Amino acid sequence: MLLIKYIILGIIQGFTEPLPISSSGHIKIFKEILSDQVLNDINFEIVVNFGSLLAIIYLYRYEIINIIKEFFLYIKTKNKKYKLNYKYTWLIVLGTIPASLFGLFIKDIIDDIFNTKLVGLMFIITAILLYMIKDIKGKKEKKDITYLDALKIGLFQVIALLPGISRSGATVVGAMKSNLKRESALEFSFMLYIPISIASFILGMFDLIKTPNINTLIIPYIVSMIVSSIVTYYSAKLFINIMKKGKLIYFSIYCSILGLITFIIF
Repeated sequence: MLLIKYIILGIIQGFTEPLPISSSGHIKIFKEILSDQVLNDINFEIVVNFGSLLAIIYLYRYEIINIIKEFFLYIKTKNKKYKLNYKYTWLIVLGTIPASLFGLFIKDIIDDIFNTKLVGLMFIITAILLYMIKDIKGKKEKKDITYLDALKIGLFQVIALLPGISRSGATVVGAMKSNLKRESALEFSFMLYIPISIASFILGMFDLIKTPNINTLIIPYIVSMIVSSIVTYYSAKLFINIMKKGKLIYFSIYCSILGLITFIIF
């Protein structure tokens, strides 16, 4: 039964993480519905988030390799053909800074004070944000992103520290409001997710190692991580296809309904 619980939660995490519907909000709701030790296991979230991270890295592996390679090639050669990805790297760094700083100081406080009713309200806010950009197509491509755009999108990522506000949704909204094309907005959103998640995993590893009953949880952790990774991969591909078609209204409707139900019931 323990293994089944971890598998189910791995599926929930994997499906909701890349979509603009807030994985943290969904986990918070399930914690309220099911009073269970598994749901209160903070290390579980570290493990399944790492599974999602692996899936996104794999999905964008060629872009990531190219960005890293050309970043160092530009430093070495100063060849203009590598300058785009050199600049793009710094845009990712800049966009990551706001959420990193705020996350270090206020993430635990937010998790403690946020009740499920507030999560429902945040779902509704996510729905409104997604509705605001449903018809925006944008004109800017990767090469047109400015440092101001990156900072603005990074500040939107700070809002996603609130459970119920989708990280991918908030950053996509910030990118679309900066006039980025849908594909460019989504790619930059996922690029911002990678360094934040790597940092969170590294910090979380210290707590994971010190877990008293870690030996009995190794297999459930590994299984849930694998499940989360597989489901995240296909969920992210689903989001990419929906984003290309400009059908964000689907997610807006879903978050509206879930938010209202959560706010009323809890």
